[in-house]
Amino acid sequence: MRHESSFALEYETESAAAAVERSLRPEIGDIEGDRTTATLSRDGATVGIDIAAADLVALRAGQNTWLSLAGVAERVLTAGADSIDEEDAANEPDTPDSPDTADG
Repeated sequence: MRHESSFALEYETESAAAAVERSLRPEIGDIEGDRTTATLSRDGATVGIDIAAADLVALRAGQNTWLSLAGVAERVLTAGADSIDEEDAANEPDTPDSPDTADG
């Protein structure tokens, strides 16, 4: 008996979904075993992961693996965005909280 599950991971932007897909794509051929296969797809801002397995234990292992990898890709994407935001803030010119006033 073949067991299957599908996940649709939705992101705020297509570029975020594309980044996650690019992170996961190299793992498709490397992680699959004799009992589990996975396919990856993207439609706009949604990444699809389909997992098929020979038994329920293998299916659960495949789900854990692929969702963990997606979680890592999401955290790296968020950390990278936070780093860019911090760098942009550091490069902004200093502006005083109140306008300078000169005495007369």
